[in-house]
Amino acid sequence: MSNKLSRRDALKVIGLSPVAASVLLSSSATTQLEASEDVKGKIVIAGGGSGAIMALSRLQRAIKNPDITIIAPNEIHIYQPGQVFVAAGEMEVEDLYLDNHDYIDTNKVNWIKDEVNKFDPQNNSVTTRSGEEVLYDYLIIATGIQSNYEEIEGLKKEDIGTNGISSVYLNDLEHGRAEGATITWDWFNDLKTAAKTKKPKVLYTQPSSPIKCGGAPQKMLYLSADYLKEAGLSAEYTFATGLKSLFHLPKIDKELHKTQERYDKIENKFQHHLRSIDVKNKKATFIHAYEEEVYDEDFEIYEKVSRADEVVIDYDFIHITPPMSPVDPLKNSDLLDNMGWLEVDQYSLQHKRYKNIFGIGDVCGIPMGKTGGSARHHGPVLVENLLSLMKNETLKAKFDGYTVCPLKTQYGKIIMAEFNYKGPAPTFPLDFEKPRWIWWAFDLYMLKPMYKYLMLTGRF
Repeated sequence: MSNKLSRRDALKVIGLSPVAASVLLSSSATTQLEASEDVKGKIVIAGGGSGAIMALSRLQRAIKNPDITIIAPNEIHIYQPGQVFVAAGEMEVEDLYLDNHDYIDTNKVNWIKDEVNKFDPQNNSVTTRSGEEVLYDYLIIATGIQSNYEEIEGLKKEDIGTNGISSVYLNDLEHGRAEGATITWDWFNDLKTAAKTKKPKVLYTQPSSPIKCGGAPQKMLYLSADYLKEAGLSAEYTFATGLKSLFHLPKIDKELHKTQERYDKIENKFQHHLRSIDVKNKKATFIHAYEEEVYDEDFEIYEKVSRADEVVIDYDFIHITPPMSPVDPLKNSDLLDNMGWLEVDQYSLQHKRYKNIFGIGDVCGIPMGKTGGSARHHGPVLVENLLSLMKNETLKAKFDGYTVCPLKTQYGKIIMAEFNYKGPAPTFPLDFEKPRWIWWAFDLYMLKPMYKYLMLTGRF
């Protein structure tokens, strides 16, 4: 689809150019670590996604003759920030594929092409799926997050792409597939075709639990609505979320409500938790959980009472965001906190009970969002603190909670929501809640070269 950016072509050339990457590379020179640390100890990294590769690259750049084993089954590395753009027809799925061989030098690193099946922190060991036991002195857990479609009654992964069902999150990171992105682009076009004869009912869901790229459900809503709008078409849109608002920061929440006004009709249903799907009859059943203030005549006071109603919504098309969790081997370990995520300190990223274990990326049980932007900021904190631990020094580096959510409000515009533990944290002195074309251009054309050449190599 063509958007209306007047500078699109020029920015694309800039964004895709290796020269641009080299410029960015040189600009980040001050953040580079020198391989000057003469520390000893076997480091094992579990995972093969962005957090794992960033940690690996930074450790190699910091430690002389490091002893590192990475346990990762995937040779293909999916550029996950691009999945939404593929779903919206702005990228090809081939644009998502990177090669982990470009980042894992087997002459310097022991690469076990498998995944951890068992964590045994009391004995400083992990066991792979094939049964190999691997001992470590220090462990970095970067196993990411898994989608649990099966927790939605009546839904199977195989249903996605049929009967009007889509989910941009559907992928297979081990085998390098991102089916959800291409399925959703087909879904956009099926929706467009249907809207030519009637106003279809379109439903978008979001669970209340933490998810990867928390803005993606709304991105799918606005981009698909804009896709129809540009064709002079419309639909009846319903956004059903387990959360209490569109966004936790008031300024952005207000701007998103304003965004919704540009489309024909969007109905928000807050605190609605998707329980089940009737795939054949196109019905979604939610539990609407809320509190209601009632008057107690006996005590003559008002009090809040919890309610839970069943709500059934008919749809023609549905985009599903599944519940998510750490991977099963971690769920079967004692490394998680009472919320079900890796129990790390939110500042040091060190495990609270097993001090020789650190976390990076989506798996971490910390308050802020699960994004690649967070993982990029985890990297230097994790490495500095791990090196301090290896030298028996006090851990000083602190993660400030930074995360970023590029909310695509229409084709050609993004709200670049940057925030940390304290609140808004915009990189540039702009009204951070405003949708801007420059952020769209950055996200679509510049981010991938930065990710490929700088972030994954530990230079940025």
